[in-house]
Amino acid sequence: MEILKKFHREITPLSNEDCFLVFDRVKDHFDFPIHYHPEFELNFISNGKGVRRVVGDHMEEIEDIELVLVGPNLYHGWETHNCSSKDIHEVTIQFQETLFNKELLGRSILKPIRVMLDRAVHGICFSRQTAATLKPRIIEVSKLDGMDYFLQLISILNDLAHSPDQRLLSTNSFQEQNFSTNDSLQKVYTYIQGNYAEKITLSQMARLINRSNVSFSRFIKKHTGKTFVEYLNDVRIGYAARWLIEKDYNISEIAYMCGFNNIANFNRVFRNAKNCTPTQYRENFSGIKKVL
Repeated sequence: MEILKKFHREITPLSNEDCFLVFDRVKDHFDFPIHYHPEFELNFISNGKGVRRVVGDHMEEIEDIELVLVGPNLYHGWETHNCSSKDIHEVTIQFQETLFNKELLGRSILKPIRVMLDRAVHGICFSRQTAATLKPRIIEVSKLDGMDYFLQLISILNDLAHSPDQRLLSTNSFQEQNFSTNDSLQKVYTYIQGNYAEKITLSQMARLINRSNVSFSRFIKKHTGKTFVEYLNDVRIGYAARWLIEKDYNISEIAYMCGFNNIANFNRVFRNAKNCTPTQYRENFSGIKKVL
């Protein structure tokens, strides 16, 4: 991906013989650049109010405690930003995509973990309550050995998979979503990815998979958690966010290239999605560290 070339490719010390790698550290600032790697990463931070989190096309100032799961090759990083704490506690847990093979994840008992790992291509921010509840066990992990260490981490992943109020961070992942298990959903995904710059109506998509408008609306809500318009706008804003970082087009050009025929509507939808204007978003990303 062209955008990934702008960020640091981290080579993690995780070997094929390892299950998990845990880093437990207390720091007074963040200095590692925005980066990506093929491993999953679970990042816990406490005493970090004011730190700025960057995950994919998402940027946000965090509260005093947080817990985020980042999927493979999704660029991410944390910056000191407005944090004045001198004892930021960070626990980072990394594991390879191949740790759980398809046969294992295909077992019904592990379905929640499989679904969570699939969703992690966007980055998942867990609720403050979940982070606070799991804090003692996450901190304990670095002090364990052998099977106790492994079982505790599997237990943490299981509890995360079942936790409420999970929030996806990046509008667009840098991997194609895996809709292969549902032919109709795959048709919808493929069509929108290929035609998001054009006018796309709900009726048009309903006809594509031979459903009524009402049936299609229920279908898309069930599988994406969003209305059709919300899902379509998410795709469009995802591309807009990437191009604001990666391209030199002006805001109006990007809006029209992403399927918005009204600049005011584009600005409104973008602000709702990113909590800032397109101009502010571009300025924010222009200031982040991109190289070692």
